[in-house]
Amino acid sequence: MQTVLVLGGTAEARALAAELTERGIHVVSSLAGRVANPRLPVGEVRVGGFGGVGKFAKWIVDNRIVAVVDATHPFAQRIGLSAIRATAEAGVPLLRLQRPGWQAGPGDDWHWVDSLDEAATKITQLGERIFLTSGRQGLAAFAGCTEQWFLARCVDPPEPPLPPRIEVILDRGPYDVEGEAKLLREHRIDVLVTKDSGGTMTTAKLVAARERGIPVVVVRRPERPGVRTVEDVPGAVAWVSAMLGA
Repeated sequence: MQTVLVLGGTAEARALAAELTERGIHVVSSLAGRVANPRLPVGEVRVGGFGGVGKFAKWIVDNRIVAVVDATHPFAQRIGLSAIRATAEAGVPLLRLQRPGWQAGPGDDWHWVDSLDEAATKITQLGERIFLTSGRQGLAAFAGCTEQWFLARCVDPPEPPLPPRIEVILDRGPYDVEGEAKLLREHRIDVLVTKDSGGTMTTAKLVAARERGIPVVVVRRPERPGVRTVEDVPGAVAWVSAMLGA
C-alpha cells in the first residue's frame, strides 16, 4: 500500500487529505498537537512531533511513506525545515502546499516587518491600543511593552510571559467583517498586528481595519528555499497523482 504523509493543521491540509482519500490513496495526516481541540482531517491521524530529523526520516521509511506534502501553516518553520532534511535523508519526494500571502490594497495602511520582535518595536510608533492576532506563542515578544494596552485573540489560553496590560479572548475563525469591526470599535483599537497567514478565514480583520483607517503591522513569512511549492489543493493532488502514477 502506497502511503502519503500530509503535515497538516490547516484547512488546505484537511481538504487535501479528503481529496486523496476519496481517490483511494492512503493518507496519514500529522498534527503538531499544539491546539487542544484541533479540527481533524479524514483518514488516519498522528499527533505530536517526530523527535528530530533522524527519527523523522526513520518514521518515513518504517511506515513506507512514498511522498510527503508539507501543508502546515506558513509560519510553522521548524517542521518545514525538518521535513526538508528528513525527506532528503529518507529519499522521499517533498511538496510544499502553501496558500498565497496577502496583498495590501487601496486604502490599506500596512507596515511590513520581519519578526514579532520587530513588530513590538513598530507598534510604539503607531498607537497605544493594540489588537494582537499573531497567535498565543508569539505573545512573549510583546511582554516588554509596558506603555501599550493589548487585546489578544487565541484559540487556546496563552502562557506567560505576557504584556502587563492585556485582555485575552479565546476564539477561532472564520470571522466576518461586521464582527471584526465591532471588536475594533468596542475596544478602541488603533493598531492591528498579524502574520501574513494568507487565505480567507481571517481576512475580515484586514477589511475592518481598512474601513476604520487602522494601521496594520504585518509579519512577513519565513522563506523555505529549495522546496517545490504549489498554492492550492488541486495542484497538490496533481503532484501526488504523478508521484504515485495514479
